[in-house]
Amino acid sequence: MLKYFVGIVILVVIAVGGYYTWDFFKRAPQSPKVDNTTPSIQMATSTYATTTFSIVYQNDFAVDDLYFYDQFAGKPIDGVKFTIPLTMATGTTLSSDTYLSIETLPRAQSCSGDIYVVPNVDAREVAEGGTVYSVATTSSAAAGNMYEEQVWAIKDSSPCTAVRYFIHSTDIGNYELGAIREFDRPALLRAFDTLRRALLLKSPQTP
Repeated sequence: MLKYFVGIVILVVIAVGGYYTWDFFKRAPQSPKVDNTTPSIQMATSTYATTTFSIVYQNDFAVDDLYFYDQFAGKPIDGVKFTIPLTMATGTTLSSDTYLSIETLPRAQSCSGDIYVVPNVDAREVAEGGTVYSVATTSSAAAGNMYEEQVWAIKDSSPCTAVRYFIHSTDIGNYELGAIREFDRPALLRAFDTLRRALLLKSPQTP
């Protein structure tokens, strides 16, 4: 009988001790949680606006509002040019004269991408985010230089408005091994796509 009594006492002591131990750790101050999430980097932006459109662009792009596309003999196309920052081209095969431009053809009968490029190419329609584009692309090469143009004309826009990607790069074979690297074409296109999607056309009634 005594053995059972001693056993019960021991169980009670263990239970009481366990309770107070649990209560102690419950009341002890907890170390604050550390948020290791890397904050997103917000790029500084500005807005360029005319009577027909506005666009939000990164501050490190150089703006030229005296720009015009001059590849059509005697028929320049007026617009505004956003040239890439030098840091995007440095050390790569991308040339620093690469740019995105917004151009308009007020007298166009039909707003399509092919009327913005010199070669006779067929445009294709691309629907994106509620906007329908007529897209024409061209490319050429000369003396180790490659030139690519993508024109995204906004269907049914008035005046006919288009976004041009002008990409100038050089042949990496012209350089010593390891002296330069291929430019990141997907990253460049993402940057240009972001600019294009930030373009907002104004209705004729908007002052």
